[in-house]
Amino acid sequence: MNLHAELEVLETGPLALLEDLGRPGLAAQGVGRSGAADRGSFLLGARLLGQGPAHAAVEATYGGLSVRARGSVTVVLTGAPGPATVDDRPAPHAAPFLLRGGQVLRIGQPTTGLRTYLSVRGGFAVAPVLGSRSTDTLSGIGPAPLKPGDVLPVEPPVGEPTVDVAPVADPTEGVVVLRALLGHRDHWLADPPALERQTWTVSLHSDRVGLRLDGDPLERHPDRTGAELPSEGLVRGAVQVPPGGQPVLFLADHPVTGGYPVVAVVLEADVDRAAQAVPGQQVRFRLQRR
Repeated sequence: MNLHAELEVLETGPLALLEDLGRPGLAAQGVGRSGAADRGSFLLGARLLGQGPAHAAVEATYGGLSVRARGSVTVVLTGAPGPATVDDRPAPHAAPFLLRGGQVLRIGQPTTGLRTYLSVRGGFAVAPVLGSRSTDTLSGIGPAPLKPGDVLPVEPPVGEPTVDVAPVADPTEGVVVLRALLGHRDHWLADPPALERQTWTVSLHSDRVGLRLDGDPLERHPDRTGAELPSEGLVRGAVQVPPGGQPVLFLADHPVTGGYPVVAVVLEADVDRAAQAVPGQQVRFRLQRR
């Protein structure tokens, strides 16, 4: 294989994964889509490098990622912004730059948001699993989480970047407002609009599977007390309410099916914003009427 360059992983921070757009169309076989938690930021990285979205990027959760270049490679950082440096000199965000052989790129803790994407021109030469290079943390399908000492080979690039910089808004550090449609099981709640009347707090137990929200428990309708549902299909953005009444907003690595009522579904355009919410941050729902 004619490789262009390599990135040696020095540090990973809390979690660093390879992610692309996932494995769509396999839910009937019990395989979830997975892929980048913040798809918009991932796609921006591909666009800034002048390449398609088939190339995986490194998704770094809450910073702490350090890599050393073996050979020169063009890279870009998107998603949650933070203090990134190349050999202790500031590196740009949402703008491609050259990482020369021997240089070390370090990504610090984001100033806002949770997940930062490191994309490389040419893409990583990692074998796909079921058509994707994404790591699914729930099923274990795909490449293993990155660890110090890993070496990521880079494919020779095709084409040229056509954009110098993208003026994109940073993830909010205030209340994250998510638009949602009431789900087909909203009648399982005693008062469905209660979902949007309070401000929820992102739990420390949140992950790529789902955003767990703390707040006053949502009460079930008296006719549904003690009742159970057969497992039903789930989608990214589904808001499920377990018996305890604390909602779970499903993200990239959500299960294919679930047995608790889905009372709402967050609009696709807003799920990326949910994926950037940090533990302790507040979330509010705005229910859209059909």
